[in-house]
Amino acid sequence: MNDTRKYLPQALVIEKDIVNTPLYKIIRAKFKNCEIEVVDRASTRNDVKSGKRNILILARQRGPFLRMCPGTKRHICCLYYNLDIAQGCNLSCSYCILQGYIENSQVTFYCNLDDMYKELDLKLENSRRFYRIGTGELSDSLTFDEITQYGPGLVSYFADKSNAILELKTKSCEIKNLRDLKHNRRTVVSWSLNSEIIAAREESHAPTIKERLLAAKEIQSYGYRLGFHFDPMIYYDDWESDYRRVVDMLFSTIRPENIAWISLGALRYPIAFDQVIRDNYPDTDIVRGELLPGIDLKMRYFQPLRIALFSSMYKWIESYSKDVFVYLCMESDAVWRKAFGWSPGRNAVLAKLLDDRVKN
Repeated sequence: MNDTRKYLPQALVIEKDIVNTPLYKIIRAKFKNCEIEVVDRASTRNDVKSGKRNILILARQRGPFLRMCPGTKRHICCLYYNLDIAQGCNLSCSYCILQGYIENSQVTFYCNLDDMYKELDLKLENSRRFYRIGTGELSDSLTFDEITQYGPGLVSYFADKSNAILELKTKSCEIKNLRDLKHNRRTVVSWSLNSEIIAAREESHAPTIKERLLAAKEIQSYGYRLGFHFDPMIYYDDWESDYRRVVDMLFSTIRPENIAWISLGALRYPIAFDQVIRDNYPDTDIVRGELLPGIDLKMRYFQPLRIALFSSMYKWIESYSKDVFVYLCMESDAVWRKAFGWSPGRNAVLAKLLDDRVKN
């Protein structure tokens, strides 16, 4: 299965010191006719001389590639590590946090992959702890994979790692590069899901929910573990029947024993981000919900609404399988207990529960 939504930049902005990297040469060959601007150091803001809106930046990652998720005080975090290999996305989801920090039309690929693998070696070699590492924080993990081919390199790297697991989070169907790889089930391929109506309205450039699940079914046939993330869930009049339908679709397509985990999270965003969404997506209804500032200074639904979303989803998932591990993203101990009837209580406990799902 291949995603037909092709990414075509209008111009390339290239940092001088990455022009000899293998990834630069691969990407340059794909976009031979693009306007080019060579710079000493690229910016993710509006200083591109070409004046083009759809800009692809090829740059060096100067900070660390690997960063622990910052989490949120007084909320339970799974102690996940983000591997920052790209920044930006072409799927234009109305709630995407990236639009508050970078231009929607700019995408950055980091080309100094030798540095990334050296950093991973230093972190993983001789370490006694277990690492869950994902690439889907600042970009979709697979939507650009036809261009970057990040996926095959990372899957192959993690295949022989006993103390780490790679998670590729996506909304895309760009999975052809993952076929015929020796992965040893050390990669979890995960899809972000929502109700079909929210996907159509708020994720309009992404594949449909049905298309994502068919891609997941194909990945299942390649032997990978799978993950699913219902995040952000949106509260609206018909949410119960719509989300229940997607749970039914999921379990009619995927075998429960192949699911590493399912996460749930409700819409949340920094207070200052509210106006950004309104400006960029004037027709969206998501900012008109029953939202108020939480203790983490993010706009969130009233706690009873979040609990209603989570408890219903938990019940529906358990009706298909009590062995699938379901967890909450960035929620308090109190919400865990009211929605699920139990709580890990601490970050380290949740991390261990997730680690144990994929260690062996």
